[in-house]
Amino acid sequence: MSKLSNTIESFIKILLEKSKNYEIKIQRNEIAKKFKCAPSQINYVLNTRFSYNKGYLIESKRGGGGHIKIKRVSYQSKDNLNRIIIEQIGESIKYNEAIILIQYLNEIKIIDDINLNLIKVILNERTLKRSTNKNKLRADILKAMIISLIK
Repeated sequence: MSKLSNTIESFIKILLEKSKNYEIKIQRNEIAKKFKCAPSQINYVLNTRFSYNKGYLIESKRGGGGHIKIKRVSYQSKDNLNRIIIEQIGESIKYNEAIILIQYLNEIKIIDDINLNLIKVILNERTLKRSTNKNKLRADILKAMIISLIK
């Protein structure tokens, strides 16, 4: 199933890149027919690969002629990006959520591969093992790093 999910994800990303404003409307059933899979497989890809914390907004219109609109989130300025990311991190963040966020920042070229790997090591469970509240400490560290990297 992973290979099919990767293929569907790539297909949708190509459609987004070809669009003028990184926004597309798709019909779940049509995509499912194209890839010979159940519509629920399309839902799975959208939910796991095109979430807000990966830089996408999803709108779904149900009923006759219904569609799913996928839009790549664009940040107007680095200050705006900083504010949005800090809000998204919140008071605490789990390791997997932090990794998704920093991988997205790497994908959009906000942080490079070296910083990506460094942040992963700093935020992992072993590094924070002595903390009584790992998720809060992780959030505080991640916010400080994001603020210093996005200038």
